[in-house]
Amino acid sequence: MPDDIRPDDAKHPGAISDDEFMKLIEGQTVQEALRMNEVVEGTVVKVTKTEAFVDIGAKSEGVLSLAEFKDEEIKPGDKIKVYVEQIESEGGLIKLSKDKADFLLAWDKIKEAYQDNLTVDARVIKQVKGGFIVEVFGVEAFLPGSQVDLRKVRNFNAFIGKSIPVKVIKLNKLRKNIVVSRKEVQEEELERARARLMEIQPDTVVEGVVKTITEFGVFVDIGGIDGLIHISDLSWTRVHNPSDVVSPGERVRVKVLSVDPENMKLSLGLKHMTPHPWERIAEKYRIGSKVKGKITSLVEFGAFVELEPGVEGLIHISEMVWGRPPAHPRDILQPGQEVEAIVLNVDIERQRISLGLKQATPDPWADIEKRFPVGSDVEAIVQDFDSYGAYLEIDKGVQGYLHISNISWTKRFSSPEEAMSRNQRIKVRIIDIDKRTRLMEVSLKHTRPNPWDEIKARMPEGSEIKAVISSVTERGVSIKIDEGLEGFVPQSHLQKRGNPKDNYSPGQEINLVVLEVEPERKRIVLSERNFYKAKEAERKEELAARFKPEPARLNLGEILKAELDRLEELKGGEGK
Repeated sequence: MPDDIRPDDAKHPGAISDDEFMKLIEGQTVQEALRMNEVVEGTVVKVTKTEAFVDIGAKSEGVLSLAEFKDEEIKPGDKIKVYVEQIESEGGLIKLSKDKADFLLAWDKIKEAYQDNLTVDARVIKQVKGGFIVEVFGVEAFLPGSQVDLRKVRNFNAFIGKSIPVKVIKLNKLRKNIVVSRKEVQEEELERARARLMEIQPDTVVEGVVKTITEFGVFVDIGGIDGLIHISDLSWTRVHNPSDVVSPGERVRVKVLSVDPENMKLSLGLKHMTPHPWERIAEKYRIGSKVKGKITSLVEFGAFVELEPGVEGLIHISEMVWGRPPAHPRDILQPGQEVEAIVLNVDIERQRISLGLKQATPDPWADIEKRFPVGSDVEAIVQDFDSYGAYLEIDKGVQGYLHISNISWTKRFSSPEEAMSRNQRIKVRIIDIDKRTRLMEVSLKHTRPNPWDEIKARMPEGSEIKAVISSVTERGVSIKIDEGLEGFVPQSHLQKRGNPKDNYSPGQEINLVVLEVEPERKRIVLSERNFYKAKEAERKEELAARFKPEPARLNLGEILKAELDRLEELKGGEGK
């Protein structure tokens, strides 16, 4: 520096010493050095299409790209925070960064949220591979797809642009890596909600706000917990549309029906806040009381009876008469008919009254064993049939059952209709009474003597008969022995070999031998082959007797001559 302009030259007024000048230069250098890698506040002085110029109080202006402002609009005079990256760059300007400034300013907050497990707000910016880029405290962070929700996300686009609560789950300052999770926030909220839910007790009354209305019910917000009022629990009367009962945002008082903390379910009832209208009906129509009503309609399973306007009872078909129910209610009742019945049950929840018509009359089974003792004979009317027998009306409300095996001692029937017809009056004997099923077992054959002892005496095994074939099958032929008495000849006991249908026909008379008498099976087993075997044996005996040979006569002379000849032979042998 020339001597004539040295600041410490005493000849120049206002001049400074060399030491003072060096201190001034050093002070500026230190000040600028402190600004490096720091966040400072500056004022926007100029904005171009691509850059912003900022006065940070240095010798030169700082510059940064407009791209760092993203969608934020700036103008001269705006105060902003920037990070000093480089002082006195080649262009004479200071290089600044808003992104780095935002990161450093936000880092302490993010670190605090991470260490203290705090929930912070994040704005979803865009979707990337594996998740979302979100903005937390002004800086970008990564939200993995697996951390978006407790359940599988089907529509990721629905999150774009929205602000969501998250937790910071991973940090790396050097790599500027921030990972956040919305799922952990939901899990915490779920646990808190479960804890609150466990405090709610069934049968208590709570207050809430109608949140959502669906076709199956209404969701109510109970202090942050969603409870469901099922459509059936909205009103005691039938509800077709829940919107007819409540509106969104409406405050309601409801009763807690059930609590399921494990599955986070809370069932509520609105109708339970008012008395059930059928409670009055239950008081009026007590079980066991006699009521009067009018038949309104008949269905296959019963009859509906109007007891009062809006109140109907049902007489089930099984409760109409003592004994076997009718085939259809119309067999004993008609629409419009006035009836007296007994109240059997009142179901308040299902709003049903069960009535009994038969209970309004004396029970005919109360003294059944006295009126119809076992072993007595009674007259009965044939009512109906099934595959195994016939149902008989013995008295009003008293029914008997005649099994097909008890129709005849000797004749076998394939169906009960072969022996009798509906409405026919017959005499039967009571052989058993079942009060539990309210059914008597009766017998037609027991009204007559059992003929099998006489049959066995008249037809002992081995006796011969001549009878007519009544029917032929591949198994053998049936024989009509007497009226109501049949026998059977198995195919193996027929005289002619082969298929019986090819060799025998109904009406044909054949000779037989009795093999066995079977009272239990109501049949007599016969044999045609044994008949002819016996005849053949008799014929052989007769022939043997007719041509029997005379006894052999001994000739003493011949015997003696033979003996002498033998002796002579022995003698001749000795001489040799």
